[in-house]
Amino acid sequence: RNPEQIPERPACEALRRTGVGLLFWVITGLDFVVCVLQVFNDPIHGHIELHPLLVKIIDTPQFQRLRSIKQLGGAYFVYPGASHNRFEHSIGVAHLAGQLGQALKTKQPGLNITDRDILCVQIAGLCHDLGHGPFSHLFDAMFIPRARPGTEWRHETASLDMFDHLVESNGLQDVMEQYGLILPEDRTFIKEMIHTDNNNDQEWPYEGRTEDKSFLYEIVSNKENGIDVDKFDYFARDCYHLGLPNNFDHCRFLTFARVCEVNGRRYICVRDKEEDNMTEMFHTRLCLHRRAYQHKVTKIIETMITDAFLKADRHIWIEGSGGNMFTLSTAIGDMEAYTKLTDAVFEQILNCAFNAPQELRDARNILRRIINRDLYRFLGETRFEDPTEVCTNVFTINMDYGMNDEDPINHLYFYSEHDTTHAFRRRPWQVSRIRPTHFSEQLVRFVCRRYADMDNFKQWCRANGFPEYQVIYINKAVATDYFHYCLIYQIFS
Repeated sequence: RNPEQIPERPACEALRRTGVGLLFWVITGLDFVVCVLQVFNDPIHGHIELHPLLVKIIDTPQFQRLRSIKQLGGAYFVYPGASHNRFEHSIGVAHLAGQLGQALKTKQPGLNITDRDILCVQIAGLCHDLGHGPFSHLFDAMFIPRARPGTEWRHETASLDMFDHLVESNGLQDVMEQYGLILPEDRTFIKEMIHTDNNNDQEWPYEGRTEDKSFLYEIVSNKENGIDVDKFDYFARDCYHLGLPNNFDHCRFLTFARVCEVNGRRYICVRDKEEDNMTEMFHTRLCLHRRAYQHKVTKIIETMITDAFLKADRHIWIEGSGGNMFTLSTAIGDMEAYTKLTDAVFEQILNCAFNAPQELRDARNILRRIINRDLYRFLGETRFEDPTEVCTNVFTINMDYGMNDEDPINHLYFYSEHDTTHAFRRRPWQVSRIRPTHFSEQLVRFVCRRYADMDNFKQWCRANGFPEYQVIYINKAVATDYFHYCLIYQIFS
């Protein structure tokens, strides 16, 4: 609220002195009530102050579930420090969303950003990962496609379903209105910021806000260039817990971000001198994928967990709405059952009874191999222009940020200190000659579920055009110029 609007009451004097951020006031039928924002001590962002409505959302079973879902999935078995969860990441994204929204509001009052807008953006940041399953991306990228072929399901769409379930099952509609939100308009706006399938064409595709506030849709999940507070938090948080350097400074982006109008639509832009910092952001993403997310042992372990889940799928039952029972792969269709599905299923399978069904015991044995470090054997890796030339039965992982083979910087708008209202994109002749020119690569990895029979493997290599086993390691040195990977696994049984 505007401090000038606070009535002349002694009890409200402290509120007037703070301005914005620490305290807020609500009108009741009898008096003005002063409430203190709750403070969270975060290792990445320090002391975070959150609006009471955000705290109400946090204190629900649907959000608390994120405490039991590892942020980096199987990477925890490779990096001992990577024990952080989706819970703290979501709180960090909500914090950064509020910071960016408040920064734009302060620097550009003409944008007419309201406190209600900022609160909605924070809620979207807080709830954007509600739909993640056990071990995060392993569940929707590796398990579901194999357990339910042809099912188009992503954790982003599950986040929308879980958000609706959270609001309705905890009776938060009235609470949201009590704190100034307008329903259903703001609820629609929040869900559109979390995920939408609308294409960004000339016609305005959103309902929550009008086109003059198009820039708000870039804060949490940026479809224009992939630069958003979600990445800001997980870059900083993942690097911190992995013990890797983070050369991208998101605080500079918050400082230099402005909104400019381009062809009738408003976009978040950054100072031209920040081009190197933004390039470093994408390079940080590349390094995280190469060294952690797609680490060869990380992917082997995640493949093993996936195999175990597939074997145990028909034998793990979860009670959902109406007393109906669901398996690991069918729980995605019922949010009450999905709320109960976390990383704990790993321990459930690992500790199954001695007389459990054979498939469940087979799943247990796979997980025991992970615990005992008896992993699938990594045989080698190489690169091909067309991986299907090696084998048509391949498992593909696409690692990109929406730009495919393009330079993401080409999709970012800049402004100069001489004209902060004019946005422009980098011209071809302005690109440094030492910048990368390729932004994609395909890597083929060969893995064996059992100890490798080297003679058979060498024979397979020769049959597919590899005269020697060592040829598998050609071009193993990875150029840091590439921003995009496509990892393809051939699993030998």
